[in-house]
Amino acid sequence: MFKRLLIANRGEIAVRIIRACQELGIETIAVYSDADKNALHVGLADYAIPIGPAEAQLSYLDATALVAVAKKAEADAIHPGYGFLSENADFARLVTDNGLVFIGPSADTIRQVGSKDAARTAMRQAGLPMAEGTGLLNTLEETIQAAEEIGYPVMVKPIDSGGGRGMAAAGSRNDLLAAVKQLKQAGMPYFLEKYISSARHIEVQIVADNYGHIVHLGERECSLQRRNQKILEEAPSSALTPAMRQKVGELAVLAAKSVHYSNIGTVEFLLDASGNFYFMEINPRIQVEHGITELITDIDLVKTQIVIAAGDALTLQQQDVLIKSHAIECRINAEDPDLDFLPCPGQIEFYHQPGGPNVRIDSGVCAGAEVPAYYDPLIAKIMVRGQTRGEAIKTMQRALHEFRISGIKTNIDFHKRILNNPLFRLGKIDIQFISKQMIS
Repeated sequence: MFKRLLIANRGEIAVRIIRACQELGIETIAVYSDADKNALHVGLADYAIPIGPAEAQLSYLDATALVAVAKKAEADAIHPGYGFLSENADFARLVTDNGLVFIGPSADTIRQVGSKDAARTAMRQAGLPMAEGTGLLNTLEETIQAAEEIGYPVMVKPIDSGGGRGMAAAGSRNDLLAAVKQLKQAGMPYFLEKYISSARHIEVQIVADNYGHIVHLGERECSLQRRNQKILEEAPSSALTPAMRQKVGELAVLAAKSVHYSNIGTVEFLLDASGNFYFMEINPRIQVEHGITELITDIDLVKTQIVIAAGDALTLQQQDVLIKSHAIECRINAEDPDLDFLPCPGQIEFYHQPGGPNVRIDSGVCAGAEVPAYYDPLIAKIMVRGQTRGEAIKTMQRALHEFRISGIKTNIDFHKRILNNPLFRLGKIDIQFISKQMIS
């Protein structure tokens, strides 16, 4: 096992990794930008080292500086968390080239699954179902022709971007031209995919050791999104029958095997109204919403990441994975839902998080903390567990009622509205639910 591990991240995921390391007996090194010198993760780690200015490009995204700090501090490994450099193949290669262990898949795997074009090619060869689409498109003329051949509406998707960034639905030629213009201005290569109406976003958690053994830990429903970014997730999905659950799990394992995947990751699918699954992508990192899978399986994913990276074989068999309950996660962001979810940085004046049975909070802040304007507005995650979906909803309502934050705007009240929505309570949701039902 590693003696010392550097966390190349911040906020709640850095705190989560520190806790896992403490239970494994691993010393932790936090890094922090000028904006984070008083952050919670800095105080909880065994060592804390400044990494640069507030701007992420000059601190948390400075791969060379991160590796240099890790070597100087005599770390054995680097955990990238999510976001920042977690899906950067060059960073993963730099880590291993310097004699350190990267907590995640190999650089080659990250590069392959990070390109949606390459990933779609590999999945198609493996026999995974996917929506009709194209490869990389280079000119406006071929883009227009491809859209007409596929048939509107289509999705315009960046080749290399994650987290929903740059994605746009185009219902007409004018919509297509506007979406392509934005991507070209941002320097983002793109492809087209057939738009699937009333689709649900289903992702499957996979765990793979370095010796070819892969299992899945069931699915998460991630259809509740704003601006193509998840805001509320639950596990398992209320839309899946046992047969559908088995099918999508087997598809996820097949996808992972086709790219020789190791460590943990997520295989993402769209589910149409007829019950058909379509492969979307593989995320080669820990997910923000990993905690709800932990709640329903009692498997610690962050510790699993670390022990696999240390060389341990996975002893878990597929038949050992039992879904024991229902879990829901609400992402608490410093943002204003009434102003198109505009980020609302500032100082937290009062902070009281909920507790009680079946409630878990993963947070990167406390009273008096500053929420910087430079990073993602996520400040905490409420996760709850119930024997049924109905019980989980009631527990989440209680938890949201208890959560009190002042000094900054948050989306807590917006989550309350979601949980009170009759269609949500019936499980009648899709990826357009927020835009159609919650935003007037």
